[in-house]
Amino acid sequence: MAERVKGVASLQSIKSLPVGYAFDLNKSETVNHRMESKKEANGNADGYVDESPYSRLNFSVEESPSSGDDDPSANAFDSSRVESKWSDTMSYATKKKLHSWFQLADGSWELATFISKSGNEVLISLSEGKVLKVKADDLTPANPDILDGVDDLMQLSYLNEPSVLYNLQYRYNRDMIYTKAGPVLVAVNPFKKVALYSNEYIEAYKRKSVESPHVYAITDMAIREMVRDEVNQSIIISGESGAGKTETAKIAMQYLAALGGGSGIEDEILKTNPILEAFGNAKTLRNDNSSRFGKLIEIHFSETGKISGANIQTFLLEKSRVVQCSEGERSYHIFYQLCAGAPGALKEKLNLKDVSEYNYLRQSNCRSISGVDDAEEFRIVMEALDVVHISKEDQESVFSMLAAVLWLGNISFTAVDNENHAEPVVDEGLTTVSTLIGCGVEELKLALSTRKMRVRNDDIVQKLTLSQATDTRDALAKSIYSCLFDWLVEQINKSLAVGKRRTGRSISILDIYGFESFERNSFEQFCINYANERLQQHFNRHLFKLEQEEYIQDGIDWTKVDFDDNQDCLNLFEKKPLGLLSLLDEESTFPNGTDMSFANKLKQHLNSNLCFRGERGKAFTVSHYAGEVTYDTTGFLEKNRDLLHSNSIQLLSSCKYRLPQTFASNMLSQSEKPVVGPLYKSGGADSQKLSVSTKFKGQLFQLMQRLENTTPHFIRCIKPNNSQSPGKYEQGLVLQQLRCCGVLEVVRISRSGFPTRMSHHKFARRYGFLLLDHVASQDPLSVSVAILHQFNILPDMYQVGFTKLFFRTGQIGVLEDTRNRTLHGILRVQSCFRGHQARRHLKHFQRGIATLQSFIRGEKARKEYANLLQRHRAAVCIQKQIKGRTKRKTYENVHDASIVIQTVIRGWLVRRCSGDIGLLQFGGRKGNESEEVLVKSAFLAELQRRVLRAEAALREKEEENDILHQRLQQYENRWSEYELKMKSMEEIWQKQMRSLQSSLSIAKRSLALDDSSRRNSDASINPTDDKESSWETGSNHRTRDSNGVRPMSAGLSVISRLAEEFEQRSQVFGDDAKFLVEVKSGQVEANLSPDRELRRLKQMFEAWKKDYGSRLRETKVILNKLGSEEGGSSDKMKKKWWGRRNSTRFN
Repeated sequence: MAERVKGVASLQSIKSLPVGYAFDLNKSETVNHRMESKKEANGNADGYVDESPYSRLNFSVEESPSSGDDDPSANAFDSSRVESKWSDTMSYATKKKLHSWFQLADGSWELATFISKSGNEVLISLSEGKVLKVKADDLTPANPDILDGVDDLMQLSYLNEPSVLYNLQYRYNRDMIYTKAGPVLVAVNPFKKVALYSNEYIEAYKRKSVESPHVYAITDMAIREMVRDEVNQSIIISGESGAGKTETAKIAMQYLAALGGGSGIEDEILKTNPILEAFGNAKTLRNDNSSRFGKLIEIHFSETGKISGANIQTFLLEKSRVVQCSEGERSYHIFYQLCAGAPGALKEKLNLKDVSEYNYLRQSNCRSISGVDDAEEFRIVMEALDVVHISKEDQESVFSMLAAVLWLGNISFTAVDNENHAEPVVDEGLTTVSTLIGCGVEELKLALSTRKMRVRNDDIVQKLTLSQATDTRDALAKSIYSCLFDWLVEQINKSLAVGKRRTGRSISILDIYGFESFERNSFEQFCINYANERLQQHFNRHLFKLEQEEYIQDGIDWTKVDFDDNQDCLNLFEKKPLGLLSLLDEESTFPNGTDMSFANKLKQHLNSNLCFRGERGKAFTVSHYAGEVTYDTTGFLEKNRDLLHSNSIQLLSSCKYRLPQTFASNMLSQSEKPVVGPLYKSGGADSQKLSVSTKFKGQLFQLMQRLENTTPHFIRCIKPNNSQSPGKYEQGLVLQQLRCCGVLEVVRISRSGFPTRMSHHKFARRYGFLLLDHVASQDPLSVSVAILHQFNILPDMYQVGFTKLFFRTGQIGVLEDTRNRTLHGILRVQSCFRGHQARRHLKHFQRGIATLQSFIRGEKARKEYANLLQRHRAAVCIQKQIKGRTKRKTYENVHDASIVIQTVIRGWLVRRCSGDIGLLQFGGRKGNESEEVLVKSAFLAELQRRVLRAEAALREKEEENDILHQRLQQYENRWSEYELKMKSMEEIWQKQMRSLQSSLSIAKRSLALDDSSRRNSDASINPTDDKESSWETGSNHRTRDSNGVRPMSAGLSVISRLAEEFEQRSQVFGDDAKFLVEVKSGQVEANLSPDRELRRLKQMFEAWKKDYGSRLRETKVILNKLGSEEGGSSDKMKKKWWGRRNSTRFN
């Protein structure tokens, strides 16, 4: 077989085969249709060109780097134990162009082609033709082309970072933004609209007619498992800002509403999205609609599977954004929407100004978002508030609180003494805030400029400095907004309250911040990454549980795989009393505690922990599961305390409006909760004893407890670039997020098990035709085991389960190579056979096409000729009618003109004669002179009038005569053309006459010769040897004389008559033609049409010529009969004569 492989250098290699490919020898067209061929540009030295889909998966024992460990038995193929039938597999593998990933200096990965190897160094070629010599350990194996763009990363033979990056990029470039990583759905933000969310897609995933990865598929699986197992489900969505978490959550809710709709509450659930986005989302440098809080939406279902209610829980709202924004960012959307879209009456009531008038909003120099209409968004928020049953009165109260927060930022302070004590300036800002929240101006001034402290049993009022007053003002603004946000969520939950038909079954959608690592990481990133550590531990446990359940269900030998548990990092955060959170709360209780003292305390107590490392100044580093993050403790204590003094709470409780009173009541109720740890601070903010970190930790524990009681489904959102540009894919950024989201950890864990899985039926169908023995009729399990034994795949490299075969990484490469080479040969045979068939069919079709064309063209030519003939006849008829009409009109004109001329001449003659007679009478009759003069004058006047009329008629006739002369000239020209034609026809007839005369003279001479020779021969022949012969003319039969003279004389007489007839006819035709020519030329006058007579004469000539030719042929037949009875000499003479006769052309 090896020699045959070398002989197919021109055969194109198979580039890609689908995993579900079905081979059927009876349907070889399927093979040719579903395989792609690609010719490799640079062949090997022996001329063999091939690139198997698994060519880059297999290395020889000497050349291949270990995929998982240093055990050489990890190779799935032992060449020493291969049967002779497949002994060329190793040589085939060594001839191939192996591919691997090589990491460039900038950290990006590029596909490299293996050229040669020398020791531990490998010569590789990059895509741009650059050749490098690198160490073998620097190369990472690449997956075969058959696995390009697989929808599940678990199908990859090599599960490494560059392979995962390439697969995600391959799908992302084709708008396939969803990819599975085992139980995890990876969603790459396209930053554009993709056609994946229409009602047709919802119906397709509902009917299970589509199996590609999608948020709809994850949500549908959650619904089905909830109904089937009667277990609550959860969908956990994570990712960094701008990765698309909020949109993904809305898509999941859209599918739930479509499937569980019908009760009407699904519309209310969907309308919560614009409310929460307006009050909880803001523009950041990385995302125009970044969620600055985490939320858990728990959707409950009734017994009939319809949505019966929902509940929303929020986590860690970023309150600091209310009072402080970085350059290029915005505060929460609702502030800008309120200023842009509030009606005129509402603006006047709230004393709203432009965005640029508020200090809290103008400090970042970013007041709008490209492509977003804040006024329209405000209208949508108003509609959503109506849908969730928030009354108009409450809506106005909400907008009053928002305006109060904005005007709080405009309150300024002034120093009142030498100790820098501050007091608010009574201006528009202060008075507007007091009006909006419903308190007095003096009460507001006192709350912002003083602090009431309780020392033992005495209350002490302390004046605040300028910085302290500013912090108090900002703390009040943050508290009002935070309480407003919590109150809105509470009202929404009341509107979405679970109905009476509650079943206890629910699906929770968790939209929470992902792991974050920036150049400067503060308290928010500290809490966020702590939450992600908790979620990662939950994720790992769930992942191993699923893996182990699948292995147990298929009954394979399974040893628990060790993995990097993040429990040490969690202990660093949660351990008491020396954990990060405990030390933070402890330092927050000290009045003199600072960020520097907190950093020093961490370094003092935690330096021995492997997950902690102290840095210079206020920084420290924590080793998270996704990498190391350095935190700056600046602002940690202040944000953790989140102080709101009792003066501010008392101010809110004393307001006349209901909403501020509700806020104060909620804050007081929170302060009455049991204190955990040394958080009580005597004298300070005694009304708020729980720190932010402690409250967040409690919320996180409740969240994890809730998730532990559900079946989780994970969605990891990935942001492909920071510029939010569609189609742009930054490898470094994606890789960082994959590490932070734990996707690569999932891949690494799956790699240590059996990531390649294939059912017995699919395995037998794909590789069964490679078996040497005929076992195709057996069950798929027997066929699969026979295939494994035939190719000597080591037992450690696979496991046979009840329904599937489980393979280690890259263990089906040998089977793919052999299968591809076999299919190459099949394709070669098919191509030759199909080429032969195609050529035969082509020749057959060509012959048929030529025949069909001949028939069609003949029919077309006949039709065209018939049409042309019909047109010619019609033209002749039309010409005849027109010419006759013209001639008749001309004759009538000439006739009329002649009559007019005759009339004029005769009148002139009469007038002349009448004048003479009048003169004579005048001379003879003088007596009657007067009467005669009168008569003569009247007569002359009448004659003059007639003369004038005659002259006018004469002029008209002269003009008509000129026209007639012109027409006569045209007719003369035509007659001259006819004369030329007649002369040419006369010449032709004369030539024909001369030809006939020459033919007759030749016939006479030949007959005379025959007669003389016959007479001479008769003299020497016995008169008794007479032969009988018959001369047939028409129906008369005559008997030849014994001496042969009578028949010959009869033949001569016939020839003579024919010659005489020819002479007569030629003379007649010549005379008639000459006469007609003379008539046409005008030499002879005759009352006939020369053209018509010429055509009639020609017809008579053609008829006579045809009749004369037929008689000549009859004469020839008779002479042939006479010649057959005579001797050889006479026969030869007759043939000679008739040969000469036939050589003469007779037209």
